[in-house]
Amino acid sequence: MDLLLAKDDYAGLKQLIEDNKIKCAISKTCNWTDVRQFNLMFSTEFGAVAADNPDDNKVYLRPETAQGIFVNFLNVQKTGRMKIPFGIAQTGKAFRNEIVARQFIFRMREFEQMEMQFFIRPGTQMEWYKFWSEERIKWHQSLGIPAEKLRFHDHVKLAHYADAAMDIEFEFPFGWKELEGIHSRTDFDLKQHQEFSKKKIQYFDNDIDAATNKPYGNYTPFVVETSVGLDRLFLTIISLAYAEEKWLKEDGTEDSRVVLKIPAKIAPTKLAILPLLKKDGLPEIAKQLMDDCKSSFMCFYEEKDAIGKRYRRMDAIGTPFCVTIDHQTKEDNTVTIRYRDTMVQERIALADVKRLVMEKII
Repeated sequence: MDLLLAKDDYAGLKQLIEDNKIKCAISKTCNWTDVRQFNLMFSTEFGAVAADNPDDNKVYLRPETAQGIFVNFLNVQKTGRMKIPFGIAQTGKAFRNEIVARQFIFRMREFEQMEMQFFIRPGTQMEWYKFWSEERIKWHQSLGIPAEKLRFHDHVKLAHYADAAMDIEFEFPFGWKELEGIHSRTDFDLKQHQEFSKKKIQYFDNDIDAATNKPYGNYTPFVVETSVGLDRLFLTIISLAYAEEKWLKEDGTEDSRVVLKIPAKIAPTKLAILPLLKKDGLPEIAKQLMDDCKSSFMCFYEEKDAIGKRYRRMDAIGTPFCVTIDHQTKEDNTVTIRYRDTMVQERIALADVKRLVMEKII
């Protein structure tokens, strides 16, 4: 089979499958289509003028963001005077010609990646691989993702460049799926760039090797990579946060709301400031509170509609705290703060609003 693949002999592969009566594991039949090559990368033409031979100007949109980091390894290391171990991280677009884009924004052809390549001394990769696996799952939990919704999944088959690989998986509404990949890439990438660029890409390590009592000297660093899909992370947060709630009020009637229970530290708007009326000096007090808070976190000010409707609007966009300024505020400088998740309301000092919100979002 490997020989046929090397020759791109698709007809031969089809014949091999038929001769060995290989069955589909799902349908249990041998009714195969012809073997075809899939285009896993997006191609386009470089330049404003079409070439006589399109292959002359053919370029590909990047399927990952990692290689730009490897190309610039020496630039970053030398200009930043960085010592091993250190990491280079970036966020950027990547493009993959997925066979089927599906499950909302979980699998797309154009997506956003957040990646880090962590450069280390050869022989220490398993230590750092374990370190970053633990650190990355802690980071996801710090965003409010429950520990029971996350798990590690070790790769059974490794990529040719890796000596260890795992995924951090999240239990989406459609099942356990990959959220982030962690890979020990060895020194494959830097050595490949070195080979084809004909430029030496090495690091001189003057730390003393305890085994030889000599400096480690020149070597090509190994790499531990962490790569998380920003779109998938957004989907994770939204799938956890979205809720439709119904309950019976004291008079026996039913009430309901749509709410986004986004953790306060990453909610887009932290505080809604709502004067009960548009008169009697309440807007002036509310705007003063707005001026005090807006430089520290995102606030929203609204006067329109009944207070209940304003609460519902803030629930729907995930605002964790609402403060209502009423006539009692003018008497004793207290306000009503409402907590989105529990809908509990309590009276606190106007001067304590900013401090309370800051404590919750750090």
